[in-house]
Amino acid sequence: MSREPSLGDFMPAGAPDGAATMARAGEPLEAGERPASEETVIDAIRTVYDPEIPVNLYDLGLIYRLDVAANGNVSIDMTLTAPACPVAGEMPGKVAAAVAAAPGVGEVEVHLVWEPPWTKERMSEDARLALDIF
Repeated sequence: MSREPSLGDFMPAGAPDGAATMARAGEPLEAGERPASEETVIDAIRTVYDPEIPVNLYDLGLIYRLDVAANGNVSIDMTLTAPACPVAGEMPGKVAAAVAAAPGVGEVEVHLVWEPPWTKERMSEDARLALDIF
């Protein structure tokens, strides 16, 4: 008897069902270095594009939580448009690397989460215009 596929069937190797995939990048800031603003971090995320859609991940509404600590460390919860996304294991690393490269950013952690599920309503107006979704 065959089983129904689970979320784990679509996740990178080693990720248990429903488990968050995490990526890390960056190093602690030097003493006296000014931490980045949230706007700087958002600008860095906007440099990472969905490989199948010409829209950045921030405007697609894939960033669910963004915290910039006083020491410059950044924590991000993000999702993907679908659990079966072929780049599920790569996107958190791309976001972490882009954010870590921004001035004033220390250590970065990006968690891939699936709740709540992503919907088109999370997209920015710019993203909807770019994709002709009204």
